[in-house]
Amino acid sequence: MSTYRTEHDFLGEKQLSNDCYYGVQTLRAKENFDITGIPISSEPLFIKGFGYIKKAAALTNKELGVLDPKIADAIVYACDRLIAGEYVDQFISDLIQGGAGTSTNMNANEVIANVGLEYLGHAKGEYDHLHPNNHVNLSQSTNDAYPSAFRLALYLKMDAFADALEQLQKAFHDKGKEFADVLKMGRTQLQDAVPMTLGQEFNAFATTIGEDVQKLREAEQLITEVNMGATAIGTGVNAPEGYAELCVKHLGAVSGIPVTLAEDLIEATYDTGAFIQLSGVLKRCAIKLSKVCNDLRLLSSGPRCGLGEINLPAMQPGSSIMPGKVNPVIPEVVNQTCFYVIGADLTVTMAAEAGQLQLNVMEPVISFALFTSLEYITKACNTLREKCVVGITANAEWTKQQVMQSIGIVTQLNPIIGYEESAAIAKEALKTGKSVHDIAVREKKLITQEKWDEIYSVENLINPKFITQ
Repeated sequence: MSTYRTEHDFLGEKQLSNDCYYGVQTLRAKENFDITGIPISSEPLFIKGFGYIKKAAALTNKELGVLDPKIADAIVYACDRLIAGEYVDQFISDLIQGGAGTSTNMNANEVIANVGLEYLGHAKGEYDHLHPNNHVNLSQSTNDAYPSAFRLALYLKMDAFADALEQLQKAFHDKGKEFADVLKMGRTQLQDAVPMTLGQEFNAFATTIGEDVQKLREAEQLITEVNMGATAIGTGVNAPEGYAELCVKHLGAVSGIPVTLAEDLIEATYDTGAFIQLSGVLKRCAIKLSKVCNDLRLLSSGPRCGLGEINLPAMQPGSSIMPGKVNPVIPEVVNQTCFYVIGADLTVTMAAEAGQLQLNVMEPVISFALFTSLEYITKACNTLREKCVVGITANAEWTKQQVMQSIGIVTQLNPIIGYEESAAIAKEALKTGKSVHDIAVREKKLITQEKWDEIYSVENLINPKFITQ
């Protein structure tokens, strides 16, 4: 049977189970903010970020002589436990909350304090020996601890997303090699254009994804600028001299993340520009990835009454009424994930704009939007690669047949017979159903069979040369 302890804050007292490492302020947050049902524990990297922040602060305060070394060591011990992934279930505050993240910061302060108290041989809640505010939060404010921990977590999540993008890029590039000799018809505005290869199409998918990897890496650099030492509004109130620079130095050392101290701490305490930039990059990635998925669905449409150029892996029966139907469910789910990310960007936009004076109190919803977007789109990339792209096959004979029956191939005759004559051939082919070959070579004898063979060899269709009469 659980025992209970009583804790107090300036609003009064509350009873907590002694199984809990969080305290009274976290409990109030749990009661106040029943919004998403998604607690901080769902983002273990955020908790790890707080572990790094509080450890760096304790080491700095100890070095500057404002924190008892014994207490500092207990805080460092507790932070190391958080960094190792322990006590995640003790972070119960909702991701979306009022108070500019104070509840999340206090959740971390209380858990660290109570883990540290047990390390020192005291019971949970005996804050006379190690206090969440006086010791764990020493020389800090939510207004520098929360955004700094947020940035560390984002950096780590961005790295995982970049890796997922790079693996997806490689999967498309590998398919590009596999389909290098598969002739097909390119299309503009969903109409036949000119020939290309399926390999070129898939290589283009790889290229467009690779561009986003580069943009993501650029956004990472903005995320690593932190405002530790700013405390409440950027003036550094209640922090000892030299704290900011030393704390950021320790933070880089304990986290392995190349953090830098913002030049203007007042500006940095309310600025959300890096979050806007990252959100924009995620929206860019989502839009382009969704376009690729649209193409995969079009190219695989059929199997007999669509384009039918590629086959996606069959993942599940596609209908409760139509036997044998298989749907492109993986590109579909990635499309939907991308729609969410695009919508989340508007949330970030509105929340960033809503900042007032020396603080943006809307950072919790920014964190929710960016954390979920990164989580979902990372999983979507992995799902697309593992369950779709690597298993795609080509219908090479069908795509070649489509090319040679297409009216679009008349474009290659422009340099020889001119646009007007080529257009007349296209019009007649469309009206009569005759092939471009039969009209140009056999009926009108505008070019010889030898010239036709030169122009319409597979090699020349894949890598076209400028050929004249």
